[in-house]
Parts: sequence; structure tokens; C-alpha cells
Amino acid sequence: MNAVFLHNQNRLLAQLPENSAVLVFSGREQYRNRDVDYPFRVNSDFYWLSGFEEPEATLVLVKRDEGTYNRHIFVRPKDRHAEIWTGYRLGVDAAAEVLGVDGAFSSEERAAKLPELIKGVHQVFVSFSEADYWWPVLIPVWQGLKRHIRDGVDAPQGLQDLDGVLHELRLIKQDWEVARLRQAAAITVQGHLAAMAALAAGAPTERAVQTALECAFFQAGAERTAFNSIVASGANACVLHYTENRASIDPHGLVLIDAGAEKDYYAGDITTTLPARGRFTPQQKALYELVLQAQQAAKAQIKPGQPYDAHHRAAVQALTEGLVELGLLRGEVSNLIEQKAYERFFMHKTGHWLGLDVHDVGRYRVDGRWRTLVPGMVLTVEPGLYIAADDQQVAPQWRGIGIRIEDDLLVTETGHEVLTEGLPRTVAEIEAAMA
Repeated sequence: MNAVFLHNQNRLLAQLPENSAVLVFSGREQYRNRDVDYPFRVNSDFYWLSGFEEPEATLVLVKRDEGTYNRHIFVRPKDRHAEIWTGYRLGVDAAAEVLGVDGAFSSEERAAKLPELIKGVHQVFVSFSEADYWWPVLIPVWQGLKRHIRDGVDAPQGLQDLDGVLHELRLIKQDWEVARLRQAAAITVQGHLAAMAALAAGAPTERAVQTALECAFFQAGAERTAFNSIVASGANACVLHYTENRASIDPHGLVLIDAGAEKDYYAGDITTTLPARGRFTPQQKALYELVLQAQQAAKAQIKPGQPYDAHHRAAVQALTEGLVELGLLRGEVSNLIEQKAYERFFMHKTGHWLGLDVHDVGRYRVDGRWRTLVPGMVLTVEPGLYIAADDQQVAPQWRGIGIRIEDDLLVTETGHEVLTEGLPRTVAEIEAAMA
């Protein structure tokens, strides 16, 4: 086992009470439609703890007392016929040595072996977000152990949510994780540059832009996209999670591209908004520069000691002031913010955690208060403005414009590092690049 995964296991077990067990499942292959599977991608928690990538595997970690840890894993058995059709399996015999566990068993034996592995444990930790999976697995285990109570066997007395402990550990990135996030960010930048080049060359459809973008991801070493790519032309950009990507490019409109590459399981996430044919209209320019100003104000708040919501409040302040100046909102800025009038045009938050998952794990509030930023956190900063095509309360020239600008930031000891540097961002830079 790679030492980083053993280190992760030890960090988790150190946080747990004595006589507790952790169960984590790698996931199942899923059918898309007849005889066609979705590409398998291992559960992020499972990967962070084991580095193992196969489906149908279960990691079992047991802490008897401080420093006494047992590690076992259930994996798919070797199957010559299955491997001919769908690929190599590590198998039981090799699993213990390769994965650095005390013992390995076939996944087919899990129901029989699991009660013995957790016998005498007081607390069992599983992800409550996967409760639908775990309840049918654990109920027979509990029942089986309770049947032996007169033999001196204690069944676990409590079932605990693993997410709160494990996800707080995943929130603060280690150096090796930051290195992977930098790679994912760099590849994501290359994809967005390729999308810009495709637009500048006259790409006729959203799908053509998506093809150029994702081709660049894979050529640069990405294993997969981090999420479904968004390429939204014109008013489609006002649909926040638009993924159809099959419309023709509106030559007079903007194209919003929200896409990220995944490298070694870590995600990049960038949004660029570009003029379809290389020049902003006056209204597009005014709104774009306002969103960029809001993003710059938000980025300035990303530093140790700041509450998580500081960058969102900075973006809201800048956007509301600008919307008033442009006549899209009317009233006192402070009152408009208090009334959340800006949500008509900016209805989402200004970012999220980033890591193994594009919307990565970790609480945003602790004890009811926004948590404080500390070095090692990675988050996106992504203000936007969206003016619906059917918004009759604004002049026609503003309608159907959707803009978002997003970068990935690492909180450092002295402030922040923008991981996604290298894209033209100002109006002048974009128009020059597309020319």
C-alpha cells in the first residue's frame, strides 16, 4: 500500500473511540442501458483510505485500543472468464500484500466473515449518506451477533455517521493532494483554451466546443471529466446546470463553459464566459466586467482567518453596487442586499470545496457559524449574473445574458494561490486571444 493511504487510515482511526470499526464500500458497477455499463469510478472515501480502484470491495478498519489497529479488505475473487471479458482483478491472494492489510477475503464471503471481524466492537462507523446500501448489509450482522450473546459475544451498541469525522480530514489537503489538484487545474486550463480556440475558429455548435474541450483534457492526461461539461450558448447560460450541449452557437451571444478535468481522482473546475465570435457587445462587456470585478473582490477575501462566507459577501456587495449603476436594480445598496434583491440575477453561492469530488466534502458551518479558512483548504470562487430571456422587467438588450467566472484557489499560510492561472480573463485579453 502506498504510505499516504496507510497514513490516512491511521489519521482516521486516531480520531475514533476505542473498540470501534469503520466500513467503507468502493461502489458497484451500474447499468446505463441494456448490456452497457456506466464507466466505474471508485467511491472517493474508499479511494482516500485505500488507493484501491476496483468495484465490490469493502474496507474494514478496527480500533481495539489506542495504537492497536486491524485492517481487512473484501475484494472480488479472481475469475478467468470475467477477466477475459471485463479486465484484470487483483484477487484475494495478492490483496493483503499489495494493499497492506492484515487479511483479505472474497467479497462473496463478506456476509459470513464480517460478524467475526467486528465482534466485540462497541461502535460501527459507516457513511449515513449511503444508508440505503448499509442497512440491509448490517441488519443481519447485528442479528447474528445478538444470537450469540449467551456465548459472551457483544454486538455493537451504536451505529455512527462516518462522514463527520472522515470528511473533516479530507477537507484539509495534504501536499500530495495539492500536487494532484495543481495537475487537474493545469489540464482544465488547457481544455478551456482549446474551447476558446474552437469558438474563435467558428465552431458551429455547443457540442463542437465540448468536443474540443474534452479532447484537450484527455490529450493532456485526464482520466475523465470531473463532472458533466456545460457549454451553454446565449440564453442557455441562464440555466445553471445546463448539460444538453446540442444547440447551435448564437453568433451574437456569449458562450458559458463550465468544465473540469479529473486527474488521479482529483478535480479541476473552471468557468469561462466568451463572446461567440470574439467581440463583446456593450451590454455583455458591462456585465462581464462587473462579474470579473466581483470575482476579484471575492478572491481578496481568501486567506487564513477569514470566515468562509466572506468571499460571498464581497461578491454580493460588488454585484449589487454594479447592478444599481447599470439600472438593473433600483434602491439603496444596503437595503437591496438585506432584501436579497440580487438573487433575481445571482441565485447561487460564490463557491464550494474542491478535491476528490468537484463539490468536495467538509462542513461549511461549525456550531452554527461559518467556519474559518485555514491553509490547505481548496475552494472555487465563482460569482455570476444571469438575466433570463423572458425577464420583462429589464430592457431587451440585457435579456438572455448569462455570465460566470470561476477559478480554483488554495488557501496558503500568507493568503491564497490561484491554481487555475493561465486563462485570459479581462475583456481586452479575451478579445485579443480570440482575434
